[in-house]
Amino acid sequence: KLVPSLKESLAKLRTDYVDLTLIHWPAPGNGVSVAEFMAALADAREQGLTRQIGISNFPIAETREAIAAVGKDAIATNQIELSPYLQSPTLVSFLQEQGIHITSYMTLAYGKVLKDPVIGQIAQRHNATPAQVALAWALQRGFAVIPSSTKRDNLASNLLARDLRLTEDDMAQIAALDRNGREVSPDGLAAAWD
Repeated sequence: KLVPSLKESLAKLRTDYVDLTLIHWPAPGNGVSVAEFMAALADAREQGLTRQIGISNFPIAETREAIAAVGKDAIATNQIELSPYLQSPTLVSFLQEQGIHITSYMTLAYGKVLKDPVIGQIAQRHNATPAQVALAWALQRGFAVIPSSTKRDNLASNLLARDLRLTEDDMAQIAALDRNGREVSPDGLAAAWD
């Protein structure tokens, strides 16, 4: 169903292709194997419907299955929840070893990290906002970052994180905030997290 669904979406978007198409959740045990949906993604790419393919919310085991299906070079990114409170070092290291780029979502942990005193102190030292610090942390780790906001001022402010350079000490202080603070883990979809 992936290719017909993607074609329908492209028609609604009035475009011939998108730059990236992801499988959102691996959903183990749902009746569609990782190999099957990765093959469908690869087919969509071969048909020119998407320039790149990727995965989202895939822990190591399912990422290995995706690699076995299409090869690691075919997987543009794994979009995963990452924040100063959820740093997933085992998964991040594995993806980096495989050369699979990481896209960070929920980087502000529903705004929880914005109230963190360590993040606040770092922000004050850099004359920045706590959001800019959290986003700069992710960017300096080499992650693509997709923060969300409905406020124009926050959107503009978030863009300034690209220019913020945190020190090694700042990065070490943020590393110490990891507490496996997952915000998103839907029943029936979440695999065994690494």
